[in-house]
Amino acid sequence: MNSIERFYATVERKPVDRPAAWLGMPDMYAQPALFEYYGVKNLHELKLAVGDDFYAVEVPYKSPTAEAIYAAFDWYGDGDVDAEERTLTTNGCFNEAEELEDLEFFEWPDPAKYIDVEECKRRVEAAPKDKVVLGMLWSAHFQDTCAAFGMETALMNMIANPEIYEAVNEKVMDFYLKANEIFYEATKGKIHAVLIGNDMGSQRGLMLSPEMVRRFIIPGCKKLVEQAHSYGLKVIYHSCGSIVDIIPDLIEAGVDIVHPIQALAAGMDPTSLKNKFGEKVSFCGGVDTQDLLVNGTTTQVQAKVKELREIFPTGLIISPSHEAILKDIPPANIKALFDEATKLND
Repeated sequence: MNSIERFYATVERKPVDRPAAWLGMPDMYAQPALFEYYGVKNLHELKLAVGDDFYAVEVPYKSPTAEAIYAAFDWYGDGDVDAEERTLTTNGCFNEAEELEDLEFFEWPDPAKYIDVEECKRRVEAAPKDKVVLGMLWSAHFQDTCAAFGMETALMNMIANPEIYEAVNEKVMDFYLKANEIFYEATKGKIHAVLIGNDMGSQRGLMLSPEMVRRFIIPGCKKLVEQAHSYGLKVIYHSCGSIVDIIPDLIEAGVDIVHPIQALAAGMDPTSLKNKFGEKVSFCGGVDTQDLLVNGTTTQVQAKVKELREIFPTGLIISPSHEAILKDIPPANIKALFDEATKLND
């Protein structure tokens, strides 16, 4: 099997010659050590060197205030929305908004002005022909709407003033649906899957009740999934933390793969997820980035990957349990992960 065949078989929970494996997205501060360890010069070469089945592509977005699409909104009105400076806890520009008229001052960005269509094509065409091309779209409407108010205010508005929360969320959704369409049209027939998502889980459980997730997050999820499916793409849906209580809702919304299995979060152990949902959806993750990959030995990492392969003969993309590889993970442990994941079945 090549990477593409392996990926589709994994999504459909059909037999595979070995698990599909994804490196994730190494943080800029983690990249130098990985480049040195693998003897490569850049991220493109690293993706090829590790044995990754995937080739992840970011949407090229550049505006006067943002270098990335996931930081497109200037909620603080200071022109500084660099991804490193973003936080959900700071009061956003709508923090004191009480009526719909209080939202009218904000200048919503038009993604058509800031997405370079030719660069979309160039990035996708750089991918090897036998790799799964994964569009990193994010489209994190819940997180952006929380940032627009400040998270505490946003969550209170969900209960006390849902109309104003939903009005901002709708504008954020309009932005992402348009941005995604631009990307999909530019790359039509050349990508296989996309990653979208919202962080709504903590270590112990959801950050808000399942009922609130179903009202305020799942409808947007469904629209984004339907849009991607209309282009023939598989959807990997991301949320950190313990989200076991709303996995059935993600399945109902059409999600193909749930990402990540954050193994140390409550209720997210691989065996439990396999038993509960293994016939209905596939998963990605499972190799703990909170402790194991940071502090464990290469032998321990390989043992965990072997265990995951036994739990999930198929239906699991083996990957670090957070898509951002941070600099505290020794490169040798990344190699150990891939060495064990890419062994062919006996």
